[in-house]
Amino acid sequence: MTKPLWLAVMLSTALASLNAHAEGSPVNSISPDRLGIHGSQATLGLSQEWVRPKPQIQRVVIVLHGRQRNAQTYLRTMERAANQSHERSRTLLIAPQFLDERDIAAHHLADSILRWHEDAWINGSPSVGPQAVSSFTVLDHILKRLGDDKLFPNLKEIVIAGHSGGAQMAQRYAVLGGKQEALLHKQGIRLRYVIATPSSYAWFDAQRPQTVSEKSCPGFNDWKYGLNKLPAYAARAEHGELEKDYVQRDVTYLLGLLDNDPNQSSLDKTCAAEAQGANRLVRGHNYYDYLLKRHPTGLNQRVVDVPGVGHNGDGIFTAPLSEAVLFKPL
Repeated sequence: MTKPLWLAVMLSTALASLNAHAEGSPVNSISPDRLGIHGSQATLGLSQEWVRPKPQIQRVVIVLHGRQRNAQTYLRTMERAANQSHERSRTLLIAPQFLDERDIAAHHLADSILRWHEDAWINGSPSVGPQAVSSFTVLDHILKRLGDDKLFPNLKEIVIAGHSGGAQMAQRYAVLGGKQEALLHKQGIRLRYVIATPSSYAWFDAQRPQTVSEKSCPGFNDWKYGLNKLPAYAARAEHGELEKDYVQRDVTYLLGLLDNDPNQSSLDKTCAAEAQGANRLVRGHNYYDYLLKRHPTGLNQRVVDVPGVGHNGDGIFTAPLSEAVLFKPL
């Protein structure tokens, strides 16, 4: 092996080790704001307080972090995107933080703070303490507060945006349909989803781009990859109705054209994910093509390919094409 190639291999291995360590370590910072839910408290960051009436706010962007749970990083990224789009003054930014048990102990947080086991928040699983609350219920409560016309009398639009693990959560939440959606619609508030380069998607039947079966990959069509064994949050949902409603929701898939590494350190490499395609870019296009084939008319969704961006939340959300999606004219 030549010296340059040897150095490249060593650097790649070191970076992968650092990423793995970061995902297995307590989060660096805890977001300062709290939202009460059934006697517990969800953790989140806000670009401005939301206790007093906000007549100037016309749009809210809820940004969902990835597996490293670094909500404050994503909040700062979205602040830059809003500034660059000249939309900051009329936009409230919210970054929920889905903590796990390590974070509670490491930062000596109150027992009332909700926490999940590892990445279970991605698929809507209930928290492990202090009581069982679905991560999707946290989003429901945020939307409920935003639907208060005394606090937000001029709100026109809410955007739920996620990157990587957060994009997985946003896509699954959109599939199941938040329980505040009907109320927001009644109040004339649009709800949009911006899903940026997740590792996988929830499919509506057993079809996949790569040949797969229960024998070769047990559980490949279970939630979060399919609709079998839905979480308690939506256990009684009818599969056909979920698909019918999902394709009518306003969803934009942001795909980095350089997010095409089949060996990227945080890429889901389970057989259930691999059946969807070789990498995030391919999986995103495969999923959209699948939806388009099943719904050639009436699909209220689109793909935006973002040039020059790999698997990078800051890069994809602050790219000009992405800003145009996140902050399009009201």
